Amino acid sequence: MYSCLYLNSYHVLMLVNLCVKEFIMSLEKVFEQQIMLNKRINSRLYEDIKSNPELRREWFLKFEKALAQESAEAVDSLNWKWWKKDDDDWDNVKVELVDMLHFWVSMCTIAGLEAKDVFDLYAKKNKLNFKRQDEGYQEGSYDKYKDGIEDNKVHVIN
Repeated sequence: MYSCLYLNSYHVLMLVNLCVKEFIMSLEKVFEQQIMLNKRINSRLYEDIKSNPELRREWFLKFEKALAQESAEAVDSLNWKWWKKDDDDWDNVKVELVDMLHFWVSMCTIAGLEAKDVFDLYAKKNKLNFKRQDEGYQEGSYDKYKDGIEDNKVHVIN
C-alpha cells in the first residue's frame, strides 16, 4: 500500500537529475530565444564577433551598459530617494529584472557561455561561496589565494 511512497537514494538521485535537466532545458530555451532576438536585431552579430575580437568586446560592453541601465531603472522603481516621497513599484521592478535577464543572457552568449555552462559554473561558485563562509571569509580570515592562485581559478574555472 505504501510502496509508491518509498523512495530510496537511487530514486531521489534520479528525481534530482530530472529536475536539473528540466531546469537546464528551460534555461536553454531562454538562451535560444535571446539569441533569436539578438539575430533579429543584428542578423550577423554572432558571425561577426567570431572573427573580430574588438567587436566581441564592444558588444559585450554594450550589453553590460544596457544591463546596468535596466538595473538603475529597477532601483528607481523603489522609494530610495530620501528627499522625495514616492511609492514602491514592485511590478515595474519585475519588468526591469526580466529586461536585465535579456541583457545578461546576451552577455553570456557573447562570452561563449551556454545554459549548461552557466548552471555548472553557478553550482561550482555557490559551493566555493559556502566554503569561503565556512572558512572565515566574512570575518576576514579566509585567504582566497593559495600559492598565488585565486580560489576561483581552482574551484570554479577548472
